Amino acid sequence: MEAIILAGGFGTRLSHVVSDVPKPMAPINGIPFLNYILEYLLENGITRVILAVGYKKEIIKEYYRDKYKNIEIIYSEENTPLGTGGAIKQALGYTKEESVFIINGDTYFNVDLKEMYRFHKINNSNLTLAVKYMENFDRYGALKIEEDRIIEFMEKQKTEKGEINGGIYLIDKEKFIFLKEGNFSFEEHLSNLKEEKIYAFKSDRYFIDIGIPEDYYRVQKMFLRKNYKNLVEKKKILK
Repeated sequence: MEAIILAGGFGTRLSHVVSDVPKPMAPINGIPFLNYILEYLLENGITRVILAVGYKKEIIKEYYRDKYKNIEIIYSEENTPLGTGGAIKQALGYTKEESVFIINGDTYFNVDLKEMYRFHKINNSNLTLAVKYMENFDRYGALKIEEDRIIEFMEKQKTEKGEINGGIYLIDKEKFIFLKEGNFSFEEHLSNLKEEKIYAFKSDRYFIDIGIPEDYYRVQKMFLRKNYKNLVEKKKILK
């Protein structure tokens, strides 16, 4: 299996905490956040990763080069900002398989990817989203789901409870070659795909994104409780 990791963002909300590296390279206890994502993908059977890079991409390319342990790494480089949608469209050109995972480079969601893949195929889905149940949130837009089908993407607002987009997608690329060109948001584009077969793969596993300082500090405490020494094997630790 292969995956695209969106690693080209500016990380504006985190800039006064981490300003000298791309957001996916933000150090978590001295280890780049991207290492944790790659380790998770390795454990879930991913053998090929396309890193969609942009902002300060040289740092990522120099650090990982063409391999992370047994994962082959290819780079899809933005010369001008493409947004999440444009970055996905460009990166799909480097993929080899029909069904491709897409992972947000600032999110850790410990989904069982093999089960998600099975769910995707059983439902003959064009696009499957990993979704997470949350309570009392306003940072994310809620999803309206009926019989595992996503029928509406709601705007961000104060929400008492509901499922959110967890930042992991499984896409059948041949059904999405119509993605428009240029700079656009994939998340906003999804709201217009009412006729597509978009399914929700529900998971209650650990979820966090490091988009704001509070969660950036919180994830450090969480990962500190686990043994992640294998993540830095033969790798220079960030300062």
